[in-house]
Amino acid sequence: MKIAYARVSSQEQNLARKIARLKAIPVDRIFAEKQSGKNFSERNKLKNLLFSLKKGDIVYVTSLDRLGRNANDLTKLIQLIREKGATFQSLDLPDFSAIPDPNLRNMLNDILLTVFKFQAQSERERIHERQRQGIEIAKTKGIYKGRPVLYSALTNNIHRRSIYLAIKKDLKKGESAIRLAKKYGVSHSTVYRIKHELHL
Repeated sequence: MKIAYARVSSQEQNLARKIARLKAIPVDRIFAEKQSGKNFSERNKLKNLLFSLKKGDIVYVTSLDRLGRNANDLTKLIQLIREKGATFQSLDLPDFSAIPDPNLRNMLNDILLTVFKFQAQSERERIHERQRQGIEIAKTKGIYKGRPVLYSALTNNIHRRSIYLAIKKDLKKGESAIRLAKKYGVSHSTVYRIKHELHL
């Protein structure tokens, strides 16, 4: 069976266009979702696809980054597909599905995937480096604002302001940052930032 997985990261991205490309193969079944690729645990359609796979199935995606955001994620997911006896095909890679021997298909795919995963990872690292450089330049010019602080005495959100004040009060009492993060449902870094403000 030919099975496809389509994913976009946000509501604004065009999922229908990706589905149309996959239908043109054609495929027997499509699993589609609007979900970030960051956390596999939140991608229910992908989990359903993996659960339904049978030996001899071929899994299609429009591009590698639809399946995983980094080389490690891609490697793990492709391994899960193969453990089910299925093979994997991305539309941005040469198509080996006509090759009858699945072992040969996997070998050829492995060679290409290694190259493409390296390229994708390198490109992401270049993007992050350019962003970092841009932020540094903006800071030197005094125009970088950074992300707004969610929990502070000045926030307009009353609930977050009350949490900030409660954390501040508990920190002065000597309570641990880890315990307070759990107590108020905030990140450890938020509590440590407030602690730093208090010079504790």
